[in-house]
Amino acid sequence: MSAEVGSRTLEVGSEDGAPASQALLRIEGLYKAYDQHLVLQNINLAVDEHEVVCLIGASGCGKSTLLRCINLLEEINAGSIFLGEDLITREGIDADLIRQRIGLVFQSFNLFPHMSVLENIILAPTKALGIARREATEEAVALLARFGLEDKAREFPDRLSGGQQQRVAIARAIAMEPELILFDEVTSALDPELVAEVLAVMQDLARDGMTMLVVSHEMLFVRDVASRVVFMDGGRIQQQGTPKELLYRPKSERLAAFLGRFQGLFG
Repeated sequence: MSAEVGSRTLEVGSEDGAPASQALLRIEGLYKAYDQHLVLQNINLAVDEHEVVCLIGASGCGKSTLLRCINLLEEINAGSIFLGEDLITREGIDADLIRQRIGLVFQSFNLFPHMSVLENIILAPTKALGIARREATEEAVALLARFGLEDKAREFPDRLSGGQQQRVAIARAIAMEPELILFDEVTSALDPELVAEVLAVMQDLARDGMTMLVVSHEMLFVRDVASRVVFMDGGRIQQQGTPKELLYRPKSERLAAFLGRFQGLFG
């Protein structure tokens, strides 16, 4: 199979360890370019149900772009993405329907500033899923209580700390009962003292079996929570394995150099 990127023709193939067909999320031979610049090259990745997969790598290696491709915010140049048995990158797909099944939490919160916390959470379930307002409100209140925000339902986002806003953003994603949630460096915009409260929510979701694909530089979280870690470099997947395999036994100089930035964490 080949694909055109600018004036270049790419031969799209598969690599050893290609994703298994039973995975909840399956990516095969994915390429993404901006003009002549390839940002993702022959990505093959699978995420099983209830698995927590953490993507690590230097800034600019393609991690966030990969999440945006999965959520159909970016059009791919070649390859395929499956959600369950559904080919979600096929022509004519209704992206809005797919996004109801895939939650995405951004680093910048993206809450509606003119809506209360409660209204932010119930908007999508009532409008997109047709859930009755009363039912959606009850579920939202339960989520806020679970995340330690039960007293913030009537507040507006600008009255909350960054950590509280991010917890609201996670609650908003959970309210849609997605099959998969994507987390894009959700703690990077937070003050250090607020990071722990957001990571605690994500750990709680992992314990409950939520399927998660997480871009993070919080390496202790990666070590303790991930089912599998994927190291990306130069738009490619360079190595993947369990946290023990990848963080303590890097197979490449590039991965060893990246992990060297966190010297002392894994001693």
